[in-house]
Amino acid sequence: MAFKDHFSRDSAAYRDNRPRYDVELVDILASPLKGRGLAVDVGCGNGQLSTLLAERFDHVIAADGSESQIAAADKRPNIDYRVATAETLELEDGSADLITVMQAAHWFDRDTFYKVADRALKPGGALALVGYGLSQITPEIDAAVYDFYEGVVGQYWPPERVHMDTAYADFTFPYDEMTPGSYTMRINWTCAQFYGYLDTWSAVGRATKALGHNPLHDFAPKLKAVWGETEVRTVNWPMFMRYGLKPAA
Repeated sequence: MAFKDHFSRDSAAYRDNRPRYDVELVDILASPLKGRGLAVDVGCGNGQLSTLLAERFDHVIAADGSESQIAAADKRPNIDYRVATAETLELEDGSADLITVMQAAHWFDRDTFYKVADRALKPGGALALVGYGLSQITPEIDAAVYDFYEGVVGQYWPPERVHMDTAYADFTFPYDEMTPGSYTMRINWTCAQFYGYLDTWSAVGRATKALGHNPLHDFAPKLKAVWGETEVRTVNWPMFMRYGLKPAA
């Protein structure tokens, strides 16, 4: 399966403008585990989750198919960054306590990836597919953002994006599932910072290429009108997850 690279166009901007998780998410994902030796972060992008995993696990393997994303990642002594796809990542059998996929499972050949993950997980180790959809700010801002998301750049989303809207509910999953906890990512941003985040959307990049101009430029006045140009607002992204433990042998 060919690697679908929608985010290498500006890896530094992706690193700087995407919202960041905090270690509370890692604590939730790790809470059912007996060991915290090795975590594997697949489709790691620029390592936003990988660096947090490194605070709770002895060792982290973080892999992404994009060489430029890996180059832009924050380095840690106990993180082994690798340029590799989910389907071709080579891991030692029975070595991983936790395998995470953050905001990326919809790009994978999941049947192949599930085989890779099952071989690598220890019995009792966990597989976690985690993601988030549209932000929640205020009803007025949310309506304007949805209009841009669906009405302006909707036709430019890769077809896999629909899985984010369904919170991965249509995915098969290889293990009995459980919910270790809930998590909402929050960040306080100005309008300009939120605009920078919107500019990292894959659909915006595809629309810019197709149209010859960035459609965000036309949306900016409407966004400022509903946001308030100097206002700092709390942006929320409730997380969804598919989570399960590999059965004991």
